[in-house]
Amino acid sequence: MKLQMDRPLVFFDLETTGIDVMHDRIVQISGLRVAPDGTEEVRTRLVNPGIPIPAGATAVHHITDADVAGEPLFRDLAKGIHEFFRGADVAGFNSNRFDIPILSEEFARCGLTFPESGTRLIDVQTIYHRKEERTLSAAYRFYCNKSMENAHDAEADVRATFEVFQRQLEAYDDLGKTVEEIHAFCDSNAIVDWGRKLARNAGGEIVYAFGKHKGKPVMSDPGYAEWMLTGDFPESTKNEIRRLLKKGGR
Repeated sequence: MKLQMDRPLVFFDLETTGIDVMHDRIVQISGLRVAPDGTEEVRTRLVNPGIPIPAGATAVHHITDADVAGEPLFRDLAKGIHEFFRGADVAGFNSNRFDIPILSEEFARCGLTFPESGTRLIDVQTIYHRKEERTLSAAYRFYCNKSMENAHDAEADVRATFEVFQRQLEAYDDLGKTVEEIHAFCDSNAIVDWGRKLARNAGGEIVYAFGKHKGKPVMSDPGYAEWMLTGDFPESTKNEIRRLLKKGGR
């Protein structure tokens, strides 16, 4: 792969019960861990979400309640999955907006933090949309000249994402050659919380990104921040608010 790596890079994909970060659950997870020497390790498994899988979700990924009935809950797999990501940077397709927020919430329910501090994040969709404006299946055709046979199967999607990323590295010299450069290209440093309820203004101060206080610094109304800690907000958002209240707003 045409990329300078100083630690492993894990490509991953999820299939879920829906798209609500706080309330939906994982039904399948697949990860492809690529070492700096090019060695690959793939892990894929079904997960019992502990809630019914809606028909609409099954229509997309073809995973039914019967398929996951005998599978472990996420909490039973959490430590092993967390270890698979340990010490690695993270990549996926639309991962910064969907897969990472969902997985972050699942880990938070188990008392685990994800991503680890200092993890560099590459969203292959961000690269693709800035360059070509398409979906994963179209990206696979465009970059790899192949058709996806099993779209919305987590392992098929993660493998396609890995192949697309390799072609992007070959196609766009301006992406950079290191994980750090591509992490920056994907604007990953701009992400404050996975619930997208907070943002960073031009001065670097963390502000509210929704509601009546949108654009205002969090510490301009700490009472509102305290209220959010008791409300129905993602754990990643609450954790960032707790950190801000301790640190004073940065």
